[in-house]
Amino acid sequence: MEKVPMLAEGYEKLTADLKALRAERPKIVDSIEEARAHGDLSENAEYHAAKERQGQVEAMIGDIEDRVSRAQIIDPAMLTGDRVVFGATVTLLDEDDKPIQYQIVGQTEADAKKGRISYNSPIAKALIGKKVDDEVEVTVPSGEKFYLIQKIEFI
Repeated sequence: MEKVPMLAEGYEKLTADLKALRAERPKIVDSIEEARAHGDLSENAEYHAAKERQGQVEAMIGDIEDRVSRAQIIDPAMLTGDRVVFGATVTLLDEDDKPIQYQIVGQTEADAKKGRISYNSPIAKALIGKKVDDEVEVTVPSGEKFYLIQKIEFI
């Protein structure tokens, strides 16, 4: 079984989402019972909507439970080294020598606007294992991008 790396905050978010979805279960059952009481189920939109929501919630619960059970929580402050790894915060210089900073995180925590990229993203895949002063080439839809690793931090 493959571990799913994530930061502590990503794990907490997943468990909070799981708790909220589990709390929604009884409400959905009540909605189904109420819709069933209206009679003919073949043309009962409320019943079908509640059953569809029930299926979505159960699928989401299954997915989150799977990720939580395989979670490998990583604390970047406990990491050291001179290479880019999961949890590292990397400062890059783009082709115009403009600094860009990314932290490599799990899929749950990824938010490009905050400079947090998933370890599965093309940029993170290109960065992992590299050292300061290494050049990195990333293929993106608009073409090739080149970066120079300026700094690696574990914060």
